[in-house]
Order: sequence, then C-alpha cells, then structure tokens
Amino acid sequence: MPDNAAEVTAAGIARLAGVGRAAVSNWRRRHADFPKPVGGTETSPTFALGDVERWLRAQGKLAEVPLRERVWQLLTGHPAGGAAALCQVGAVLLLVRDRPAVWHRLSEGTDDQLAEMLPVALDPALTARLGEAHPVHLPDAAGLGPTVPLLRGAAELAADLGPREAYAFLLGRHLDANLRQYTLTPPAPAALMAALAGLVPVERAATSPGGKGAPGGPGGPDGTAAGGRAAGAQSVGAQAAGEQSAGEQAARERAAGSVLDPASGTGGLLGAAGSAVSVYAQERDPDLAALTALRLALDTDAPVRVAGGDSLRADAFPGLAVDAVVCHPPFNERNWGHDELAYDPRWEYGFPARTESELAWVQHALAHVRDGGTAVLLMPPAAASRRSGRRIRADLLRRGALRAVVALPAGAAPPYGIPLHLWVLRRPGAGQPAAPHVLLIDAAAAVAAPAEGPAAPGATTPAPAAHGAVAPSPGRGKLPWQTVHSTVLDAWHAFDRGGAAPERAGVCRVLPVIELLDDDVDLAPARHLPPPAAGGGVAELAAVRDRLTATLTRTAELTPAAPARPRAEEPAADRRPMTTVGELARAGALVLKSGTTAAGGSVPVLTEQDVLAGTGPTGPAGGAAEGDEPVLTEPGDVVVPLIGGGTVARVVDESTAGAALGRNLSLLRPDPEALDPWFLAGYLRGSANQRQASSYASTATRLDVRRLRLPRLPLADQRRYGERYRTLASFEESLRHAARLGEQLVRGLYDGLADGTVEPH
Repeated sequence: MPDNAAEVTAAGIARLAGVGRAAVSNWRRRHADFPKPVGGTETSPTFALGDVERWLRAQGKLAEVPLRERVWQLLTGHPAGGAAALCQVGAVLLLVRDRPAVWHRLSEGTDDQLAEMLPVALDPALTARLGEAHPVHLPDAAGLGPTVPLLRGAAELAADLGPREAYAFLLGRHLDANLRQYTLTPPAPAALMAALAGLVPVERAATSPGGKGAPGGPGGPDGTAAGGRAAGAQSVGAQAAGEQSAGEQAARERAAGSVLDPASGTGGLLGAAGSAVSVYAQERDPDLAALTALRLALDTDAPVRVAGGDSLRADAFPGLAVDAVVCHPPFNERNWGHDELAYDPRWEYGFPARTESELAWVQHALAHVRDGGTAVLLMPPAAASRRSGRRIRADLLRRGALRAVVALPAGAAPPYGIPLHLWVLRRPGAGQPAAPHVLLIDAAAAVAAPAEGPAAPGATTPAPAAHGAVAPSPGRGKLPWQTVHSTVLDAWHAFDRGGAAPERAGVCRVLPVIELLDDDVDLAPARHLPPPAAGGGVAELAAVRDRLTATLTRTAELTPAAPARPRAEEPAADRRPMTTVGELARAGALVLKSGTTAAGGSVPVLTEQDVLAGTGPTGPAGGAAEGDEPVLTEPGDVVVPLIGGGTVARVVDESTAGAALGRNLSLLRPDPEALDPWFLAGYLRGSANQRQASSYASTATRLDVRRLRLPRLPLADQRRYGERYRTLASFEESLRHAARLGEQLVRGLYDGLADGTVEPH
C-alpha cells in the first residue's frame, strides 16, 4: 500500500511502537538517524510514515504496522482534513459493499486510473442509496488523487473487517480525536430513547450502538461515548441488559417504522433505532450531514434520506410524517430563528420565546410525527421549569401531547454535572380525547440508594440525600444503566399500555394533568414525586440503629492496642536499610504495571475513583483499543493511584480480582516468596513516603511509584507488619461503615421528626 503521502505525529509514532510519547522524544534526541520532520509545526512536527516505519524496523522496535493503524495514519495526514477524507472513504466503502465487482475492476488499475474512474462509479452508487439530493460531495479526479493510497487501504481494511466495521473504526477514532468539536450522547441514553420511541425491541435496545456518533462494533473507539452532535460509539452491552417484563413483551411486538432525527450529528442516535423501514435525518453542519448519510447507508439496507441545513430555519422535509422522532437538540440557543419564524405553522402549541429554543425543537418534532406517533427528545432540566415556557408546557399537557418526563441521573450525558431530562411526546389524533395523566420518573432516585453492606477497606460512602435535593449520582461512566433502563421502561410500558404505572416513592408516579396546570407548570419530576419514608420508615430506622450498634461493637473490638515503643535491640526506623519500588522491580521481587485508557473487553474496569473510595470496579466494560491489552488484577496485587496526593494503597482481594486496571493507576504484583502484599501496601501509605515520591505541578500532584521506599526486612518480619496493617485496614473499614450508618440514622431521624412519622420521645 503506498505511503508516500502519509505523515504521522509523535503521538502516532508512539502508538505504532507501543510506547509513550516521552520515548519518542528520547529517540529524537539520542539517535542522529531518526527521521527528520517533513511538516507540522515546531511544537508538533510530523514525519513521513514510510521513513518512520523503516527506522523502527531497523531499530528492532517494530515488526509490522497493523493495517488499521496504517489506514488511520493516512487519514489523519490527508491534506483536506479528516472529515473530507472520511467522506471519500465512506463513499468508496459503500461502493465496495454494494458493487464489489465495480470496485474490483477499478482497483486493478493504476492510482491515476483509479482516481480518474472513481467519480463516474461513485455517483450512481451514492444516488441509489441516498437519493438525488444527497449531501455527500466528492472532489473530481484531480482532487481524489492524493486520497488513492487511503482509499486502497480502506478497501483492504474492509476485506478484513467488513465495510461497515471499517468505517465505524475510522469514524469513531476521528471523532474520539476531536472530542471538543462535538457534543456527546453516550450509547446507553440513545438506546433508552430508541426503546421509549418504540423503535426497537427492549433486548435490542440494551445492546444497540448508541449515541449520536459512529457506530459501535469492531474497530470502534475504545470506550468513547457516542455523541449528540457526533461521537464515537460502542455497544451498550451488559450495562443496559434489563429484566424482561410484560411491557417489554409488548414493545417487542411493535415493528420499527419510519424515523427522523432533525439534529442528527453523525447519525448514531438513528443507528440505535434498529431496523427502521425508512430513515430521515437533517444536520446543519455539511460535513456531519455527509458523515451521517454514509454511516447510515453502511449501517442499514433501509432507504436513507439525509439533508444538510438548519431544521428550524430550512426544514428539508416539509409535510413528512414519520412514526417516530428521536432528537438531541442543541441547548440554550438564542439565535434559533425566533425573529424570522414568528408565523411558522409548526408552533401549534404556542410561539416559543427567544430563550426557549428547546420548545421550538419539541414542536418541530411533533410536526413531523403522524397521529399517534412518538417523539423522544433529550432536554435540559431548565426547559421543564422556565417561566418563559410555561404556556407552551401547559398546552402540551392540556392537549395530551406530553406523555412522560424522565429525569436521568447526573452524568448520563453532557453537560455531565446536571441531570438531563427525556421528554416523551405523542401527537394527539384528530377527534381523540386528551390524555388525562402524565408519567413522571426520577431515574436518579432509583440509582441513588446507599449500599447496605460494609465498604471495602478505605471506602468512603456518601450519605443519603435529603428529600428535595438532587439525588447523588455515581458520576460519568459509572451509572448502573441496567437499573435505569428497567426502572424507566417498566414504568413507561405499563403506563403506555393501560394509563397507569405502579407508584414508587421518590421514583415514579402517574399524575393527573390538572395538578400540573398551576402558575409555574413545573414538570421537574422531583418536585411532584411523593417523598420516600424517612430513612426508609420507622422499621428501617430501627434496623439501621441495630446495625450501627453491632458495627460500633465490632469497631471497639478492632480498636488497635495502645502503641508500644520498639524494643531496644531493634534498629530505629530511620536506621533500617531501605530500598525503593524501582529497585525491587529491577531485582524481580515485584512486577510494576500501569493502567491504560483501554477498556477491559468483557470485564469491568477498576478506576482511580474506585481505589480512592474502596469500592469494587465500576468502570464500564468495552472493547480494548487495537494493540493495547488491558492489565487484569490478581489477588495480592497492590494498586496505587498516581494523581491527587492521597495516601492510598489498596490490596486486591477476590472481589476485585480480574478487573481491568484503569488509567492513572499503578499496579505492583509482589513475588509472594519475597514480599508480603500487606506489608508493601502499608509502607506505601506512609505520609512521609508519599511526600518524598511526589512531584507537584500547578494543578495536581503526581506520584512516582518507583521512588516509594520501604525497609529491607526478612519475610517473617514483613508478615508480622503485614498482619498489623491488615488489622488496621479492617478497623478503618469498620469506622467508615459506622460513620455511614450513623449519618443515615441521624438524617432519617431529622426527616422523620420533621414530617411527623417519628414521635419525639
């Protein structure tokens, strides 16, 4: 495959050789024959890929560049930019998939002949799949010339992976490398939206590619969420695999129909919508519109129609009525067309204020669904309560268009710090009475219940939130999507089927519309859900008190004895012979490994936050990056966080063993014949030890694990110290558990006394 046009950055060289960027900088300084820069800037030079490959092979640092890495480097070095290159690649992959004989004949020619004939071959292939007015615009033969090596490589990659998977890999990595350009919608919320819209069976919704981004599957970005205006995606997998219910059975019986996303990004949300009969999309960014069209054309055999342009100002599908609309609209836009769209017929429920762009998107979605069709939109929570939108919200309720509002936990989608909402709407049929009830769900409350059992050593557990406060969330990437999906879908299917759903205190309630039609028309679920019983009720408070008493008794038993002075014959601590972790690693007494950004395949990931909090692995499982094997933990390993300045070192037990090691973590695997793991972890936690091994930047403290010190002691003495450290860890665990139970009891008693469920005696 020709590589004369490909250039690679220092980061790309590091990825090729499987080393860090610091190693590449060292090679440039130490080896006079290292390839010279051929482009880029002084601070970010680029190098000829072919020269780099030859140098790495000559140095014994590279056997063969993986095909997908070569293709990626060709794409990143394209003179027209990554988006333009992806459009050309996607068009060729569509030709490879739909007309393989044509591609085979063209590929046998020279590069010049291929560039000359491709425009003639690509135009009918694109028109057949995307219609006459498709948004994919390709250069002429002269413009395609520099892309021919990339196109041949992409076709070769498609022969290995398949055209769809090859495009998914390249698109996903491109989006992952340009995260700041796109608003991301993770795959799990996208799958939930598709299920609420009735587009896919529930079990498919739990595993479909999600988000508004590149499709998942082989070659997708390593754990990158799929995105609202665009993003890489991966399968939701086991995160969202919920239990089956009667409501889910009803959803499985529905056939997917036509679907529209009027703010499609790169089409990932439509990709989560399953096997729709026909797919429509509009996107105002012309590059993303082209990527959407190619992504969907490779993803499905259904007719695909994608248009460029602003859906509010220049609707590309006037008069279109589909079975479902799914949309993640842009938030808080002031310049959405308020002045020029004052008399637009789409404002059936009222003309939105300039500050209510989201309500304009809601009405645009309702204007494009058939009678009885469903629209699901991801909304900011402010749209449920801003006074400027109360009249439109009231009319949506009065006419039965708004059927459900779902508050997602914070961290479900960006902006990650606030709990976004899902609005489920249904276009009222002519002559049908308005729905008298609306479903309100607070999924955050469903996942915020505190754990019952004791925490792991060193754990810190947040206290339960008071009623009316925002429920605590596990945070970005750690949400229990199985719980979220089952909570939301079970309630929605029951409500959709019979107009009622089981009430769950603080989580779910079916409310008469008339109760919401006050001066504010506030639709925030937390404001209308019945509060849970204080602390779980009087019986639960009594049980918490019993557990606290037992825990305090256990804590007293574990309280360490009064410290004793060292025996006179023992050397003082500062005179004992010392060694460092780096020296022990060189001597083979332990193995030192670092966590990676790769996800752990089918296993969960132990994150930096898990180690600091003492919890089990909570990072989502996913496909590891190409050539980047995850580090799996084993019993007896010692895990140390590298950033933050805390004195934490955790010994891996059976409950944590087998997890993939996350980024910003270092793993020490001691030889049991040379080092006791509890002795090792105990000494690494010393405050003075951590201070002398830390470096300080302007915003963070980073630990150099190799500089951590510990004394040279016989194994028998190590085990004596290790047993004491293990006892201290148990005492620490018991203290934290008692603190958590005490906080739960105190808060429950305060709430119970305030609401009258607890007597003041």
